[in-house]
Amino acid sequence: MRLAKLRRELDGLGWRELALRERASSIVLEGSVPTWDDRVALGKLAARRGWKGVVNDLEVPGLAPDRPSLPARRDGLLEGRAFDVAIIGGGVVGAAIARELARFDISVVVLEKEHDVAVHASSRNDGMIHDGFAAKPGTLKARLNVEGNRLWGEWARELAIDFSRPGSLILFTNKAAAALYPLLVARANENHVDGHEYWSRAKVRAEEPYAADEQRGGFFFPSAGVLSPYRATVAIMENAVANGVELALECAVEGFDTADGRVERVRTKRGNFRAAVVVNAAGAWADLVAGYANDRFFSLHPRRGTDLVLDVKAGRFIRHVTAMPSLDQLKSTTKGGGLIVTNEGNVIVGPTARELPGREDYSTEPSELRALERHFRANKALNLSQVITYFAGTRACTWEEDFIVERSEAVRNLVHVAGIQSPGLASAPAIGALAARLAVEALADSGRPAPKPRARFDPVRKAPPELRHLDLETRAALVARNPDYGRVVCRCEAVSEGEVRDALASPVPATSLDALKRRTRVGAGRCHGGFCTPRAMELLAEKLGVDAAEVTRKGPGSAVVVGRTKEGWPDPAAAARAAAPGAAAAPIATASAPGSDAAGDPS
Repeated sequence: MRLAKLRRELDGLGWRELALRERASSIVLEGSVPTWDDRVALGKLAARRGWKGVVNDLEVPGLAPDRPSLPARRDGLLEGRAFDVAIIGGGVVGAAIARELARFDISVVVLEKEHDVAVHASSRNDGMIHDGFAAKPGTLKARLNVEGNRLWGEWARELAIDFSRPGSLILFTNKAAAALYPLLVARANENHVDGHEYWSRAKVRAEEPYAADEQRGGFFFPSAGVLSPYRATVAIMENAVANGVELALECAVEGFDTADGRVERVRTKRGNFRAAVVVNAAGAWADLVAGYANDRFFSLHPRRGTDLVLDVKAGRFIRHVTAMPSLDQLKSTTKGGGLIVTNEGNVIVGPTARELPGREDYSTEPSELRALERHFRANKALNLSQVITYFAGTRACTWEEDFIVERSEAVRNLVHVAGIQSPGLASAPAIGALAARLAVEALADSGRPAPKPRARFDPVRKAPPELRHLDLETRAALVARNPDYGRVVCRCEAVSEGEVRDALASPVPATSLDALKRRTRVGAGRCHGGFCTPRAMELLAEKLGVDAAEVTRKGPGSAVVVGRTKEGWPDPAAAARAAAPGAAAAPIATASAPGSDAAGDPS
């Protein structure tokens, strides 16, 4: 009946050539459509018809199938080994699942195809810990958003993550918008948001002196928070690794060997191994991984968003996350964006939301930047002249616009964690707890004894010092003990050599310039690494035991320089070989300006 009804609807719209079929509890769309917009519209139409999932396999002529970028590394790191749980994906959600599973006395491995954690969506977002108001009531997304928001305070204390709750302010622009206040309250209560307040025009002016003159009061959510998404991901993964989790980087999954409704073996570029339970937290490629197990009951589509980053000096003009949305935003699949104040002082403006192909396409267009100008109307002290960079990211959306966190109905030892778009960062601790519980249940269902809590689990991460957070007396004492903390590498962000060395020796060490930026903010300032890059390269080369010319910007295939030109470059690796004839060091010829990988480090 449902299939026939959709068939009649598509025929009436002129899509008679498209094929429809049901597979288990999902609907599969097949055929060819003229444009990407047509593909998106049809996927959304099917999602409203009640199937558990939509598998949108519609092709667009001239548009090649999307494929993930894969590492070249191939070795036997994992060959022949066995783990209780294998987690596919090293973003903030994969890290959160790993940390929660580290509480049990089991073996866990995290497989990440990139050279570092938090390379994709977990660094390409604005770092907002959403309060939960915007999520559609009754969805898993709405529930986990609020639960995750509540958990972040504890997680931040344990993991030494710089986290604050400036709160989120929705400005009313006219009396009609203000009249919707009762509806907003009802939605906030339905989602169990922790606190909300009506602010009069005078209250807004007192709290936000630079708010737009045309504001007519606002709706305030005190539970909204902000943190650095990439630094948070690193911190969570460091704690997981410190508690026994193994992290395999540059380790792309190539497929599964399945039998009797189970994943028997995981095949990767770094060896094939057995896992009692597999957790699919592969982000933008979770549907691809599901297909490896013949359990692709959903498909994902990318929604690209672009953000602007304002100079740290702009932070003094705004106190709360602020937005001035249109009245129809409540029915949108996006939250509309706004002005996000960060703990570092930068202000992030955005994001946009565009349905575009390319799950790892982070290009930006002038039209997207112009679209962000509308957010400046919420604050009369902020403007485009304060922009120091911009970046783009993609959200991995299901057609149903909800999270998937569940055990597979077809594969007994597979857990899917997919469709984790915004507010995925806010929800990450709650997603981690739920997915870990499902993985432990799957272990118990395999006939094994129930996993026992790890007696020596330590939830506390001992974070290295950050000079910018220390008073002068404490800083002086630290420098007296270790002079490395007295040598500044990055002037813009006031990062010392000691902090860089700490990042190079952490449980999840930095191995590239971008990885170093994610941990210390070296190169994240307004000069985009113009001052600090040479010394950062020297320190990386020294730690990695390579020539400075081999240091990369973002992993294999992204060399910063092409070779040496003159005598005199102070290369640590070359100095170690100085006793050999003809081993004189020489400086480096630049292949391209190191610049700022804004998408890899948005703030």
